[in-house]
Amino acid sequence: MSTTTDVNVPSPTPPDAPRVSIGQRLQGLGGNARQYGIFGALVVIVLLFQVLTDGKLLLANNVAALFQQNAYVMILAIGMVMVIVAGHIDLSVGSVVAFVGGIVALTMRDPIGLPWITAVLVGLAVGALVGAWQGFWVAYVGIPAFIVTLAGMLVFRGLALAVVGETLAGLPPAFISISKGSLPNVLGFVGNMDVVTLLIGGLAVAAIVVTQLRARRALRKHALHVEARGLFVTKIAMIALAIGVFTVILSLSAGGTPIVLVIVGVLVIVYSFLMGRTVFGRHIYAIGGNRSAAALSGVNTRKVDFWIFVNMGLLAGVAAVVTTARAGAAIAAAGTTYELDAIAACFIGGAAVTGGIGRISGAIVGALIMGVLNMGLSILSVDPSWQMAIKGMVLLLAVAFDLVNKRRAGTQ
Repeated sequence: MSTTTDVNVPSPTPPDAPRVSIGQRLQGLGGNARQYGIFGALVVIVLLFQVLTDGKLLLANNVAALFQQNAYVMILAIGMVMVIVAGHIDLSVGSVVAFVGGIVALTMRDPIGLPWITAVLVGLAVGALVGAWQGFWVAYVGIPAFIVTLAGMLVFRGLALAVVGETLAGLPPAFISISKGSLPNVLGFVGNMDVVTLLIGGLAVAAIVVTQLRARRALRKHALHVEARGLFVTKIAMIALAIGVFTVILSLSAGGTPIVLVIVGVLVIVYSFLMGRTVFGRHIYAIGGNRSAAALSGVNTRKVDFWIFVNMGLLAGVAAVVTTARAGAAIAAAGTTYELDAIAACFIGGAAVTGGIGRISGAIVGALIMGVLNMGLSILSVDPSWQMAIKGMVLLLAVAFDLVNKRRAGTQ
């Protein structure tokens, strides 16, 4: 005869200090480790070219020109990072820029002769319609974005040649000032520094500090992981220092704050909020992370895909306005390789090739890295063919670095 007795078996005591892999530590930082590396790379590249160019890179007018010349990359990169995060690609944006730029210039010239503000709105509407056209084929017909936008690259380049011909010049000075002009100096100077620029830089630093503190407080409130206090303070201090240095340099430039920099700044704020604080932004990340799981969770993947491409078309319209204003004319060959610049900026800025990962801030830093490389190599009189080769290697190394880090995170 056997007797059964309930025995309370103590559960094993958890180890006092569990081993944490490097990959887990990076994940514990909320993905910020890669962002720190990108920002650090930008600082190193700037300092390197500052030395190689004997201090010419950070001359006040060169800094202003850096933003004016690369505004189109930043604008396109904002939309492109959303496309890439969702697991797609857009190869047509350069051709769309040329086509929309031609439409904008055509509507401002005789016999149509619309006011330049109306012409800009027409261009933005045309860009959004182009995005809707491509989004329809991707989202509702199911054709891969690579094929749809490759076709779009050919279609809209052909339409640009048909609309523009060669060049449409004679555009209004007020329109040209969108890209070449600066904010009026209504507050005077402190020494040789433009007070308006200093004020904008100060507000930018204050806004970043407040938003970062609020985000940290929200994470603590929901018992989520936060960065170590020292790391957090160091990050804020480095960002504030970088913005402060560029603000002071920019305030010494001939015009102060370029208008196009304000446009880019507003877009960065709006789209950072969209991607980080809205349901639509969370749906984009969900689709890029696992499309099937997102669909099973109730995400309307087709609708999200459609609006991603509408947005990309709209931002291509903004880039078309900026590009046409900078050239002072619509040119059929405008926008050549713009899609490659935008894609490179996103991947250098930390977007994952497989989708699901990417930030607006990272794309902007990636665009700045591309811009600093372009300007630094130009100041050094490096042949344009070698400039292309160097940028290609930077892109390859950035993607390789991302893949190697992911493999380490998965194996260690």
